[in-house]
Parts: sequence; structure tokens; C-alpha cells
Amino acid sequence: MTVLEATPFSTLIRDASHQQHTEAENSAFMGDLLGGRLGVGAFRSYTEQLWFVYRALEGVADRLADDPVAGPFIRPELFRTTALERDLDHLHDGGDWRAALRPLPATEAYAARVMEVARDWPGGYVAHHYTRYLGDLSGGQIIRSTAERRYGFARKGDGVRFYVFEGIANPAAFKREYRSLLDALPAPEPERLRIVDECKRAFALNTAVFMDLENAAA
Repeated sequence: MTVLEATPFSTLIRDASHQQHTEAENSAFMGDLLGGRLGVGAFRSYTEQLWFVYRALEGVADRLADDPVAGPFIRPELFRTTALERDLDHLHDGGDWRAALRPLPATEAYAARVMEVARDWPGGYVAHHYTRYLGDLSGGQIIRSTAERRYGFARKGDGVRFYVFEGIANPAAFKREYRSLLDALPAPEPERLRIVDECKRAFALNTAVFMDLENAAA
């Protein structure tokens, strides 16, 4: 047995993507947003771009539900699109934001990559699924609490419902179960390494969105 085979896949994917994860967390845009140097308009812009990503991620969920690799990760209690739309209705004061909204170039590339792997490579879809949803359940809660404090949103209310997983009573237990699914992923070592590389790419795509948002805010 190799060292890689002896390492739980959830540990491998977390440790191997740590640098890219840290770069995303420490982006200038996120630092300015959480540090209060940007207004609620920047938070709205961030939420708008997330909407495009999650429409791509969740728009293919039904088709992958029976896939042996991706299927176990398709959990409706994770879905975020409806919550994002409720947040955007609030952030746009009920206006018709869908008609005018456009993805930033980096967001368009991100969503396109999600849809590309969903068509041809379920393991790649799992990489993006892991990157987004485990982040939302973890670091996303810091964004929520900061936004509530800085922008006056009601606790777990409109504007930050994206970060509220009402269908998950125990996030810590859910994350343990999710990591168990990763460890049981029916994929040989070369495929697992390929999934790790896609996870790194997902973080890089996310960082590129932050860069576009920073440029737009400037």
C-alpha cells in the first residue's frame, strides 16, 4: 500500500489544496469586504456572482443523482440557488435583477468549467462540489456573521440566507458524513489525484472571481 492509498481521501484533498484555499481566503477583495472597507454594494456584487456559479453547480444535479461517483454528494439540503435568489430580491429591493445581471469574465469561466466537468467527468464535479459546499458550511459562516454586523442584516435573515442551511441541523456531523463519502469515493489512486488537481483549479477559479470583484469595486 502506498502512502497515498493509506491516507484518507478527505485528508489528502484538504491538505493538497491548502495553499490554493488560503490564497482564496486571503484575497484582497475578501479582506476588504470582511474588513469593512467596502460597502454593501460590494457584498451584493459578490452574491450576484455566486448565483451564476450555483446555478451551474445545481442545474446538473438531477442528471448526476444516479451516478456512482457524484450521486452520493447530491443532497438537496445543500442547494443554495433558492436562498441566493431570496437574498438578491432583498439586496435589490425587490427589483427585476435577473434581467440586468451579467457574470464577470472570471465567473463565466468558473461556471463554464463546472458545467464542462459535469458533462464528462463526475469526479471533477465532486471536486467543485466539495470546494463550494464545505466552504459554505465552514468559512461561509464567518462571512455571514460579519455581513450581519457590518451591513445590518437580520441574523440568518434576508441578505444572508445563502449561508443558512436550514435543512442541516448539525453542520459538524454533516461535514463528518461528507468526508466519509469522500473517503469511500469509488476511484483509483490516479483518478483521486486528478480530482485533487481539479479541486486546486476550483480554488483558483474562485480567486479569479475575487480579483474581478476587486477590480470592479475599485
